[in-house]
Amino acid sequence: MSIRVCVAGVTGWTGRAVAEAVMASPDFRLVAALARSAAGRDAGRAIGREKPAGVTIAPDPGEALAGAPDVWIDYTHPAAVKSHALTALAAGTRVVIGTSGLSARDFEDIETAALAARSGAIAAGNFSVTAAILKHLAGIAAKHLPHREIVDFARADKPDAPTGTARELAEYLATVSPNQLHFPVEETLGDPGTRGAEIGGTQVHSVRLPSYVVSVEALFGLPGERLTIRHDAGTSAQPYVAGTLLAARRVGEVTGLVRGLDSLLFA
Repeated sequence: MSIRVCVAGVTGWTGRAVAEAVMASPDFRLVAALARSAAGRDAGRAIGREKPAGVTIAPDPGEALAGAPDVWIDYTHPAAVKSHALTALAAGTRVVIGTSGLSARDFEDIETAALAARSGAIAAGNFSVTAAILKHLAGIAAKHLPHREIVDFARADKPDAPTGTARELAEYLATVSPNQLHFPVEETLGDPGTRGAEIGGTQVHSVRLPSYVVSVEALFGLPGERLTIRHDAGTSAQPYVAGTLLAARRVGEVTGLVRGLDSLLFA
């Protein structure tokens, strides 16, 4: 049987591409969609398809969940996605989160809700396969290289910092090995803020400029040598689609919260 899906943020940059793929796949059936700016419109027409989807875009999660989706895929604003996830889990719907900008505490609350509902959620700061491979390789490097920093690059108007990719990477590397700083950040002369924000023991620096989409560099150093592992996203949302749909297929096997596409690819 097809997996019944709601795409939240259906008219957004990534949500649109995910909805297209859901409607094109025999494994899925689009039964609900959420986008406040396009509420009341047919989901297919709203994303530019000639053929209507037969699904009216809902203005709020409660109305979207009335369609009884098996999986809620969320690509909405960072300020809304946690509330959406908790509402969906309480309604018995499993959750896939592709939105970035959530904190470690947000994820703790989502996991608690998933466990309480005996349900599951999968979240990734980046559902692209190449970004998942960066995270995996950086984890290998962190086992052997004790000094690291992370730099993330994104478009000038991106509202969250760091990117979900960078935050997830920093928090993951903290589980692999402790980071070693030669000089305490708080003792920096001048402006200590220029040393970045500490996340999971790693200094993370965010650059926001026109022409960037999303890029992340994991930097490792030893005396006399260094290693850089970098991921660059292009201008299309297509790289995030396959990973999102993989998570939607696999979330039915999950109890609690799984973070990172790498957890599915390299388990």
